[in-house]
Amino acid sequence: MRVALFMTCINDTLYPDTGRAVVKLLTRLGVEVDFPMAQTCCGQAHYNTGYRHETEPMARHFSDVFGEYEAIVTPSGSCAAMVRELYPRMGERARAEGRGSGLATALAPMVPKTYELTEFLVDVVGVTDVGAYYPHRVTYHPTCHGLRGLGLGERPRRLLEAVKGLELVELPGAEECCGFGGTFSLKNSDVSAAMGADKVRNAKSTGAEVLCAADNSCLMHIGGTMTRLGTDMRPVHIAEILASTEEETAA
Repeated sequence: MRVALFMTCINDTLYPDTGRAVVKLLTRLGVEVDFPMAQTCCGQAHYNTGYRHETEPMARHFSDVFGEYEAIVTPSGSCAAMVRELYPRMGERARAEGRGSGLATALAPMVPKTYELTEFLVDVVGVTDVGAYYPHRVTYHPTCHGLRGLGLGERPRRLLEAVKGLELVELPGAEECCGFGGTFSLKNSDVSAAMGADKVRNAKSTGAEVLCAADNSCLMHIGGTMTRLGTDMRPVHIAEILASTEEETAA
């Protein structure tokens, strides 16, 4: 299978090691990975801030860039949810506003072939044991878009449970939001900070060395809170854990 890596803005700018981990992992599993150089933002931040019409050219560009691939894989539940949930909504709104069906037609093929990394591994590649080794005590935070938008369910946990050397411990209040929510964390900073502190305190109570999630935007927020609260726990993207092996162990 030939797939495209949709890196996303935050990973490309701040967390390039996550993208490298995805390529390393998928290549190890026999998946051919391309990185289309013309890719840009999917438009999630713009759409969620109310700039729906301004997001449409970005969505069309996404369709142009990724249209030829069998599958599009991204290490971001929120960006996958943007394509799967909100692209169809954008197309239908354009149609309802009398602007024709062109946008809906362009975006529709993107929906069924866009996957968050863990669902691609479990549902498409058909694996839970990816040959990973990560000798650390880990707790897993299910992010809101992955949990509620994409319905990832137990897929990330099943992958983590199969990692050699990894001790997975339950996170109290796991399904509660960490408080990031994109621009929510800016517009409602006090509430966001309080939610982040609750998440970190719960994580710290597990005695884990690492808090793992499938979305670096949430990990960025949680990691910042960890620093402010003075905890030595580390936020790590699940891709980096799954890419780790006995020969090349991630920190």
